[in-house]
Amino acid sequence: MKVLIVSDSHGLTKELEEIKSRHVGEVDAFIHCGDSELPYGSSELQNFLYVRGNCDFEKEFPEERIENIQGVRFFITHGHRYNVKMTLMNLYYRAQEAGAKVVCFGHSHIAGAENIEGILLINPGSIYLPRMRKEKTYALLEMDGGNAKICFYDIHGNQLPSLTQSFSI
Repeated sequence: MKVLIVSDSHGLTKELEEIKSRHVGEVDAFIHCGDSELPYGSSELQNFLYVRGNCDFEKEFPEERIENIQGVRFFITHGHRYNVKMTLMNLYYRAQEAGAKVVCFGHSHIAGAENIEGILLINPGSIYLPRMRKEKTYALLEMDGGNAKICFYDIHGNQLPSLTQSFSI
């Protein structure tokens, strides 16, 4: 199973479409973790499982989603309601409640992944205004059985090997 994860695009349309078209046919799902700043149902968000960020104001956006993708349960949220700039434990506890193995979130604009007691938490960073690094990033998650590999890419599709991580979950 392969999933593309993006967040915090803050109004970018051309870049979001380029990322989507670059990986269409390669991934089983597209996830946007909020702050798209696009209208609900916009064509750029088509094919994405998306949620509301603190900069998305239309009521139709769901605050969070629980999705099963190829037999793996995902919890998708922006992160602002879970204090992710201070701790990931609130997300971890919510993922436990939801029975999720993978959490996708944004808000901090900081790319990274962490495994907390068998729950994988992934922040793809931001394709608009990254923090803690200069590259504007998104992520691809590949899972095979209990093995997960997260590769991060810059906005032009170049892999960032220093961010690649593998986990057993």
